[in-house]
Amino acid sequence: MQITVKLFAVARQLAGADTIDVALPADATVSALRTAIAAQHPALERIVGQLKFAVNADYATDETTLTEEQEIACIPPVSGG
Repeated sequence: MQITVKLFAVARQLAGADTIDVALPADATVSALRTAIAAQHPALERIVGQLKFAVNADYATDETTLTEEQEIACIPPVSGG
């Protein structure tokens, strides 16, 4: 399946795009998405372990199963004070 992931902040800057497409097997999880992002989009590899994911506007765990119909966004780490 093909998943489109919305990017924000530093993830968007590193990828140079607002979204990325990621190829995944059927019934893949967020954990598999992390692995696929690192392999398919090397610019994001250094932060992929720190990304949080939202599926249909709800935070997801690494065990959350994904489908092509879902809206998926990655939320990079933030800093500031």
